Amino acid sequence: MTHWAEIAGEDIAAMSRPVEVRYGRGGFGATLTLLTTGANAPILEMQKEKLREKVNAVYGYNAISKVRITQTASTGFSEGQVSFDHRPKGVRDDTPAAILPEAQHVAGGVQDDGLRAALERLATNVYSKTQNRT
Repeated sequence: MTHWAEIAGEDIAAMSRPVEVRYGRGGFGATLTLLTTGANAPILEMQKEKLREKVNAVYGYNAISKVRITQTASTGFSEGQVSFDHRPKGVRDDTPAAILPEAQHVAGGVQDDGLRAALERLATNVYSKTQNRT
């Protein structure tokens, strides 16, 4: 469920987000709980079966037997202020200053900018993990 926009589609992901997958006592057939605002709940209610099929297609078997819709207020209550925007993950810059020049040296001969940046990130990760072990 971490790639909700890819599973459900951009239109459904914009108005909902998965909150919980709860398995019953029998073990098979979980219930997927979706959080949405009050105005979008009837729209999602009509698409529950199609959404269940999409989620089960990702799992490869009938993992989800029921979809439950939970509504919240879009504004007002502190618990109800929910953002359904799927934001890209930010890039953290917590690399030590001594590792960065070594990583740039390793990837320095590569002409393609995107490939060079990817190799620098890889080298930074490798150097930081090896330094933490010593």
